[in-house]
Amino acid sequence: MEPLNPLESHTMNKVLCCALVALPALCSAAYPAHPINLIVPFPAGAGSDQTARTIAACMETKLDSARIVVLNKPGASGDIGLTALARAEPDGYTIGLVNTPGVISLPIERKTAYTLESFDFIANLVEDPGTISVHADSPIHSIQDLIAAAKAKPGEITVGTQGVGSAGHISALSLEHAAGIQLSPVPFQGAAPASVALLGKVVDSTMANLGEAITFANGKPWRIVGVMGDKRAEQAPDIPTFHDAGYEVIGGSMRGLAGPRGMPAEVIADLSRAVDECNHDQTYLSRAKASFQPLRYLKRDEYVASLKAVDQQLRELWTVKPWQQ
Repeated sequence: MEPLNPLESHTMNKVLCCALVALPALCSAAYPAHPINLIVPFPAGAGSDQTARTIAACMETKLDSARIVVLNKPGASGDIGLTALARAEPDGYTIGLVNTPGVISLPIERKTAYTLESFDFIANLVEDPGTISVHADSPIHSIQDLIAAAKAKPGEITVGTQGVGSAGHISALSLEHAAGIQLSPVPFQGAAPASVALLGKVVDSTMANLGEAITFANGKPWRIVGVMGDKRAEQAPDIPTFHDAGYEVIGGSMRGLAGPRGMPAEVIADLSRAVDECNHDQTYLSRAKASFQPLRYLKRDEYVASLKAVDQQLRELWTVKPWQQ
C-alpha cells in the first residue's frame, strides 16, 4: 500500500479525531463550520486592509470549506478593532490583523482592554518599514539634507503622521532621538490624508510605510528620502536606509494574525497550517508583491519573540520620548 501524501494524511487525522472524540465541537474536523470573521482595525483600502484581504483569499483555499469575512473596525489608532478582537469569543471564528506598534504602544501610553497577553498569535505576514518622504520640489534630496535642515531649524520642519502613537509618529520620534533633532509632527487620520497634505505642500515631509509610499509616489511629485529598515528593501533597492546614513532608526509596522486568548489548540494549528501553506502558494505571493506588501513570514514562536522585542524597544523609547506628549 502506497503511503498517504500530506493532504491525505491531514484529512485522515481529522476523520479519526471525529471518530474518537465524543463531543464534535472539540474536534478540529468541525472547524470551520461557519464563516470566520477577520477584524481589521483600519479603514478599507489601507495597507493593513490589503494584507488582510490577500491572506484571507488564500486561507479560504487552505481551510476546509472556509469563508473568511473581512470586517473593518477603524478608529482610535486601531484601538477599537483591537478591543473587539480581544473581547471576542475564543472559538476560532473571530481572528484579526494585528499591527505594530499599535498593539504594543497603545497599552504603554494608556489603559486599554488588552495587552499582548490578551491574544493567541498565529503568524506574522508582513513587515513594512517606515519611510520619510518630501515633495519633489523640496530642497531636501537625501537623509543628510533632512537632518541638516532639521538642525538648522529646530522644531520647524513639519512631518505628517497617522496620529499620536501611530507607526509614523513613533518612527518620527525614533529619528529625532537617533539624530538629535526636533521635528514638528502633524497628526492626520491616516497615511492617505497625510499624503494629500504633502502633495499640497501643507507639510514639509510625511511618514508612511514603504508599500504606501511607493503607491503614493506613483506618477506624483513625491520623493522618498529614506527607509527605516535594517537593509534596503527589495521593492526599492535604490532608496537608502537611515542605517546607510549612520543612524540606527528602525521603524514601520509588522502585520500578523491573532485571535483572542484561549482559542483551542487544534484551531490555532489549523490556522497556522493554512498561513504556512499560503506562504508557499505562488498566487498569494504574486498578489502580495503586486500590492507592494513586503512579506516577512514568521511562525508563531518567532512572531511572539519579535513582538516581545518590540515591546522592550518601545518601553525604552517611552522613557525618553513619550509619544503622548
